[in-house]
Amino acid sequence: MVQGKKRKDPYQSFNFMIEIDSIAAAGFAECSGLSAEVETVEYREGGVNGYTHRFAGAAKYPPLVLRRGMTDSNELWNWHLAVAKGLVIRRNGTIHLLDSEGQPVKHWHFIRAYPVKWTGPELRAGTSGVAFESIELAHEGLISLGI
Repeated sequence: MVQGKKRKDPYQSFNFMIEIDSIAAAGFAECSGLSAEVETVEYREGGVNGYTHRFAGAAKYPPLVLRRGMTDSNELWNWHLAVAKGLVIRRNGTIHLLDSEGQPVKHWHFIRAYPVKWTGPELRAGTSGVAFESIELAHEGLISLGI
């Protein structure tokens, strides 16, 4: 370590918070699906045999999957139920990565999300595990924001 410089360790993945418009959503235990991909469109030009042209296509974003311990709140279920009945309510949200002191260091903002799947807990007699629910959100994109 260079004298006078503080070492910067990678941030730990267990320290995060999630906010969704008008839903108190800080209590999630897991978040997956933070991913973005640009499709590649290939084009073979007539008479050019040495290579194939590759062009950038549409961006794709897999669903976000949020998992949390069951509570007495029905906010996520009610949101999913509304969409299942045809009332698609789109919400924006933000995933905050926190440092070891609980301060935000990175943000991912998701746009126009709505639930496409809700999963209730697995119930098993004789176990003492926490009951989890999860919700899968389709969305229209991620914006990565610094602090």
